[in-house]
Amino acid sequence: MERKIVNTIKSPAPIGPYNQAVLKGNMLFISGQIALDPISMELNNESIEIETHQVMMNLNNILLDVNMDFNNVVKSSIFLSDMTLFKEVNEIYGSYLKKGNEPARETIAVKTLPMNVNVEISMIAII
Repeated sequence: MERKIVNTIKSPAPIGPYNQAVLKGNMLFISGQIALDPISMELNNESIEIETHQVMMNLNNILLDVNMDFNNVVKSSIFLSDMTLFKEVNEIYGSYLKKGNEPARETIAVKTLPMNVNVEISMIAII
């Protein structure tokens, strides 16, 4: 089964030794995305709402690069700097998903995230 590396200019370039996503067979494994603007590579984190929307747009652009969308997502992992952000992040995250077709998910509060962001989200999608 062929393994294809996925990196699109419409999402931020990796900031470490990883790729944006890996497509293996019919499964897409998307690395955790943070609120980096794909053009400037600056954080777009003026508020948790803006930050979460940027993360979701970055994820969406990776999905679109392989002709998928959020309906293909079967598993999400959300990492938060503080669980008090859960409500805002949950509402914005949910607004990108089709009601009744939401993926499995876990949300985890961690001590710190890359570049001291407040939210990072990774996904697994299938064709």
